[in-house]
Amino acid sequence: MNFIWYLIWFVVAVGLLVTVHEFGHFWVARRLGFKVLRFSIGFGRPLLTRVAGADRVEYVVAAVPLGGYVKLLDEREGPVAPQDLPRSFTHRPPWQRILVLLAGPACNILFAVLVLWGMLWANGITEVRPQVGDVTAGSIAARAGLKSGDEIRAINGVSVTGQRDVVFDLLDAMSARGQAVLSVRGSAGETRQANLTVNDPNERRRLTEPAELFRGLGFQFWTPPVPPVLGPVTPDGPAAHAGLAAGDRIVAIDGVPMSDFRQIVEYISARPGARINIEYRRGDATHTAPVTVASEEAGGRRIGRIRVVQPPGITYPPNMLLHTELTMGSALARAGDEAWSMTMLQARLFWRMVLGRVSLKNLSGPLSIAEFAGDSAEAGVASFLSFLVLISLSLGFLNLLPIPILDGGQILFQLVEWLKGSPLSERAQALGQQVGIALLIVLMGVALYNDIARQFG
Repeated sequence: MNFIWYLIWFVVAVGLLVTVHEFGHFWVARRLGFKVLRFSIGFGRPLLTRVAGADRVEYVVAAVPLGGYVKLLDEREGPVAPQDLPRSFTHRPPWQRILVLLAGPACNILFAVLVLWGMLWANGITEVRPQVGDVTAGSIAARAGLKSGDEIRAINGVSVTGQRDVVFDLLDAMSARGQAVLSVRGSAGETRQANLTVNDPNERRRLTEPAELFRGLGFQFWTPPVPPVLGPVTPDGPAAHAGLAAGDRIVAIDGVPMSDFRQIVEYISARPGARINIEYRRGDATHTAPVTVASEEAGGRRIGRIRVVQPPGITYPPNMLLHTELTMGSALARAGDEAWSMTMLQARLFWRMVLGRVSLKNLSGPLSIAEFAGDSAEAGVASFLSFLVLISLSLGFLNLLPIPILDGGQILFQLVEWLKGSPLSERAQALGQQVGIALLIVLMGVALYNDIARQFG
């Protein structure tokens, strides 16, 4: 059932975002006078076709709903009537061709900004204060003097207001030079600095692997205490098979006392596939149940799960939350700034990945994207829209890479033609396409390998 759920939302997300991308090409091409032959939503056999307009453009809904395409008049793909030659792709000025090629990625980025704008205008911004929780003894954070209760105020001189800012800035700093100077306010109100330094390039690269940043640095954010009581129990899961139910209070696991729900999660997560004994209290009676822990992939490693969630109603206290209401104008400005910051961070991390400073394990293929799509849809509308924003920005950025088969590579071809006054030779263009296809195959192969590794540990 999970597979079908993931597949549905993967198709919805990819179909929507690629259609947005292709609409950008279509809209700008029409405005600049290119002759458009077809605008297809989906690939393969047409299910619905409508021909409209003076140019008799075909609008198609096709059988395979994974994206779409725009077909422009181009004499390289077949004979063109003499009267239509001026509107053929290769006969338009290079700057116009560049605008058409830029329009697809630009439309993805614009879509992300508009969705962000609507979310921020409707809900404002709620951020969780970046207060330090547990600090591992002897870790990088401990040696730097970071203490439980510290609130991080700035990283390398740049102010931070919420936990997400800290995550992004630390990832950026560790993948660059491995130095992050944290300005913190202690629990007594004093201000001081904590210098997180990682000199070993291999260790810095390991910190960029999924879920390794805070584990490697040796600290976590503070989270409110959660009682060791079970929330909803998934039917047919290990806990349900053992007879556990929502409301049961976990007393101990394998004789180890449990006083917080996170202790339960940590103990079980570290034992995928193991058989454990859970002592729990229901009403006035205490029971013991043997449970076989399921083994699942998460964050690039195998973890144990018994398919229960924490009790509902656990929230951060008001003093840990920073909420800001935004006007229409300030929400738009914030959305643009967020989109720009995320795109620039993507660009820096991608370049560092090429240089070997960022782990290739961060590349996600269709299996991981489908899982993220399904999980975010299950979490609610806001979560799925946030997922669409991230994927749309990624699609816009990746298409601008100077790889010949992508928009960025085609833009590079047009710039060269514009500068030299004549097109590149067919041999050079064919070689570029072959190199582009090879690079994409390598990237897709690494991403698919990461997907399979995540699924099978």
